[in-house]
Amino acid sequence: MTHSNGTTRGGNSALLFEIKDLHVSVEGREILRGVDLSIRPGEVHALMGRNGSGKSTLANALMGHPKYAITRGTVRLDGEDILGLRPDDRAKRGLFLAFQNPIAIPGVGTGNFLRAAVKATRGGEAINALQFRKELAERMQALQMDSAFATRALNEGFSGGEKKRAEMLQLAMLKPRMAILDEPDSGLDIDAVRIVSEGINAVHQQQPDTGVLLITHYQRILNYVRPDIVHVMVKGRIVESGGEELVQELESAGYAPVLRRLGIEEEEEASATNGR
Repeated sequence: MTHSNGTTRGGNSALLFEIKDLHVSVEGREILRGVDLSIRPGEVHALMGRNGSGKSTLANALMGHPKYAITRGTVRLDGEDILGLRPDDRAKRGLFLAFQNPIAIPGVGTGNFLRAAVKATRGGEAINALQFRKELAERMQALQMDSAFATRALNEGFSGGEKKRAEMLQLAMLKPRMAILDEPDSGLDIDAVRIVSEGINAVHQQQPDTGVLLITHYQRILNYVRPDIVHVMVKGRIVESGGEELVQELESAGYAPVLRRLGIEEEEEASATNGR
């Protein structure tokens, strides 16, 4: 959380991640209509909004999914505009996306996948196999994952909770500069939400300068992962930002009071886009 002296957890006033006037279209239809967002090292930002507001579109566009056409704006990581980079090069710069619905990759063991990913994102440096296995075992234990999990094909036959834990395991092993977490709590019971949240917090403790953009519908994960700033997205724009009081307002009264305060018609918001 923000401290009394005005600094945040990272204690660094320089910008880590900066989105300016981002416009994104999907199949010719504009979904994001000018997103502005700045994250400093160590900050946790929560992004909330109704279905169709554009939250998942933002996550996928930031990572470079080819379906999402960026028509205007800039995205900078550590001062570098990353929009011209391929997704794998964005990952090598330290950008990470935990998917809302991770896909299965039959025949690719989770442990082998992680070792290849760690090697790729660390610039091909030699990875000591023994050290890697030790770190992997520690991270899996923290996420309450059975040791046999590493030998299973990535996400194949995984439950919803196992898929989310696998995403958090990747987060812990890859140690990104900037982590985008697209609804890591969706479809989880309260115990699984707590475990996933503990995984996010553990990564933040190990890497206090890592920035986090946590996309969620619900307050419950924010009871465990405490954001510095909360944003509300409506019709492809961030229309309101605040602290914990904003989360409490959304939880108790929904989005209607915020929309009324901003002069946004609910009917217009509900029908504005069917994008995520």
